[in-house]
Amino acid sequence: MALLWLVCGGLLVLVIALAVKICIMRKSMDEICRCVCDHLPTDTNRLISVSSGDRYVRRLASELSVRLSELRRQRRRYINGDRELKEAVTNISHDLRTPLTAVRGYLDLLEREETSPAVRRYLSLISDRTEALRRLTEELFRYSVISSETELVFQDVDLRSMLEESLLSFYAAFGEKNIYPKISLPSVSVVRRLDSSAFSRILSNIIGNAVKYSDGDFKVSLSEGGEILFENTASDLSNVDVGKLFDRFYTVDSARRSTGLGLSIAKLLTERMGGSISADFADKKLRITVIFEQ
Repeated sequence: MALLWLVCGGLLVLVIALAVKICIMRKSMDEICRCVCDHLPTDTNRLISVSSGDRYVRRLASELSVRLSELRRQRRRYINGDRELKEAVTNISHDLRTPLTAVRGYLDLLEREETSPAVRRYLSLISDRTEALRRLTEELFRYSVISSETELVFQDVDLRSMLEESLLSFYAAFGEKNIYPKISLPSVSVVRRLDSSAFSRILSNIIGNAVKYSDGDFKVSLSEGGEILFENTASDLSNVDVGKLFDRFYTVDSARRSTGLGLSIAKLLTERMGGSISADFADKKLRITVIFEQ
């Protein structure tokens, strides 16, 4: 009987020791989690510290500190490289605008001169290419400015009213491609706190993309919940193209003059204002959905 009590007592002590050990381990894990969460978004060189004396826990904390330090170095390199790239794009775009303006001026002067039909045709081709280059340069400049974390000015914006204005601004473009938009808008105003200029840019880029790729149709609808759906038939697109529509500088074969920045800018601005944007492709229909919840 004494031996039985002794065994039971030993088991009880062992259970208590294990319970204490588990509590200490859980506390150490909590400390590591808090340190990782605190250190990851910051640029600190502090190490992950734990109160536990367990060598395995301390080894884990040490390894995590090393990995976090390497991750911070890589992040700094990425941020610096991205900043330098944006500055370079901004400077190059700005430097290109001056000679392009001069070229346009000389072309205007030449077009006023008496020239042969062949020369006029060549001048027309040069003028078209110069205008395309000017548009691409402007788009690059806008992207570099927008992506440089410029401050947005939030105010009450009527989504329905701005959507109507954007659609009206494309009236001529719709007519050139024989597109007769089907529009569905709510009877009440849909108001959100947004930057009006940024929202206008989002609509312009998405509608412009629809005009560019549409096979002749275009639908747009706005719900009272702040969901805007753009839909058009685009037989030249594929699921691969649609999966990359929001990538920077990505263009499909049918849009070689494009920078591939229009939808990338739309995505950047939408997310900066707390919204979401997505695209899907089925039965040759491209659907882009923008949502700004209340």
